[in-house]
Amino acid sequence: MSDELPFHRERPLGQVAPPLTLAELRRFDAVIDARSPSEYAEDHLPGALNAPSLDDAERAEIGTLYKQRGAFEAKRAGAPLVARNIARHLEERFAAMPRTWKPLVYCWRGGGRSGSLVHVMRQVGWDAQRLEGGYKAFRRQVVADLEALPARVRFTVVCGATGSGKSRLLEALAAEGAPVLDLEKLAAHRGSVLGELPDAPQPSQKAFETAIWTALSGFDPARAVFVESESKKVGNLRVPDALIERMRGSPCVRLEADASVRVALLMDEYAHFVADADALGARLDLLRDLHGVERIDAWKAMLARGEWHPLVHDLLESHYDPAYRKSLFRNYREAQSAPAVVVSDPAPSAFRALARKLIG
Repeated sequence: MSDELPFHRERPLGQVAPPLTLAELRRFDAVIDARSPSEYAEDHLPGALNAPSLDDAERAEIGTLYKQRGAFEAKRAGAPLVARNIARHLEERFAAMPRTWKPLVYCWRGGGRSGSLVHVMRQVGWDAQRLEGGYKAFRRQVVADLEALPARVRFTVVCGATGSGKSRLLEALAAEGAPVLDLEKLAAHRGSVLGELPDAPQPSQKAFETAIWTALSGFDPARAVFVESESKKVGNLRVPDALIERMRGSPCVRLEADASVRVALLMDEYAHFVADADALGARLDLLRDLHGVERIDAWKAMLARGEWHPLVHDLLESHYDPAYRKSLFRNYREAQSAPAVVVSDPAPSAFRALARKLIG
């Protein structure tokens, strides 16, 4: 009887060197992040699955051992942990993968954590590849590409006062097949002091930039991409400098809507505040330095009485519109002379009709 293990004989370790394109990433059947869950949560390659060689507690334990007793002791203690984790992934996550399965695996620097997983996968017979330089190399590429990619994209900037339906129009444009860069969706924020989304924390800055990189990499240079007239920050996240400059120099369309339509749209978009008036009151308190105690107290009194429409109308007139007029025409040079698109109906079907008209 043969005493060989049921693995293939040693195969050369597959390597993929950055820079990577989105198309190259999609050639793989899976992208696997071998880092710890917290590293993965901060940011990861587009579409990557997390199959950690060491979890957070194990990584901290082995890191401490490395500092206190050196590399050999750390590797001796870490090896069985890595082996058990890899065995579990193969048994639970990848057991059904066919012989032709081709994953790309990476860790922080393309070292031991991804190398161990790739080695075992290749012994099984899968054509696993390791990303040379790991996430660190990919991150350098994202930073560099975000300086260059915006110049290759033709933008059409959707401008308009708060509540005029810019986000609603971007959704309709995307539904009609137009290319759209929705920065507020990528940032999980609506871009104002009231813009936090319920139960949806913002991603990290790195994850935001990776999402932008993914979107920009997938656009057809021959088609104009619709984007909203954002400021330099969306919530706590910064829009890359090259992107914001490209947007600010691009052609615009300007949405115009009367007060009743704007109030209706905002009441719909901020329904979570209607359901939780105390949360809105807490956000209004953040505007005290801008508007003073008397006005904030007046708004909170309207809130307490349930006077939603007058409150939203006054917020638009006293807070949002002055800020809009001050910043838009200064930052978006084409906005003032941009063709006006009248929003007369807040219904989704009306925005789909506007989208079709803009695409046409």
